Amino acid sequence: MNNVSLIGRLTADPELKHTQSGIATTRFTIAVDRNFVKQGEERQADFITITAWRQTAEFVCKYFAKGRRIAITGEIRTGSFTDKEGNKRYTFEVFANNVEFCDSKSDSGKGNYSGRSGDSERTSGYSQPDTKQSTEYREAPKPTPSYTNGDDGDFFELPNDVDLPF
Repeated sequence: MNNVSLIGRLTADPELKHTQSGIATTRFTIAVDRNFVKQGEERQADFITITAWRQTAEFVCKYFAKGRRIAITGEIRTGSFTDKEGNKRYTFEVFANNVEFCDSKSDSGKGNYSGRSGDSERTSGYSQPDTKQSTEYREAPKPTPSYTNGDDGDFFELPNDVDLPF
């Protein structure tokens, strides 16, 4: 199974292009932070090339800009070619199947998130090119900093002097 999920920041504004047959496409790079940071060093990032096609490409170019956080699900594509000097080169990129916002509405610097965006685009992300349903972007609720509402569900706080079973 070839599935990949990434969250990162765009390194440049995406640029919409069209093939000779008129199909919209964009190719951009996102910086994805690594989970592990060595003590005393700065966090490292991987720079991953993303390719989007058709309505997904149009959606990305319309609503995202350099520095914006983006969530992408898709598949890895690899390839190879021979350069001008005769050296074999290998390619690695992610073909985006689904793109969603990660920033809040107040962080937006491009696009209008509050209204409907059209026939087949969804402002909360794009996954189905043929979807006729349109939904409005809704900001995720902010987590409450403490359990003051009295409903702990399945969770409860253990006293500090209790030994844990693991």
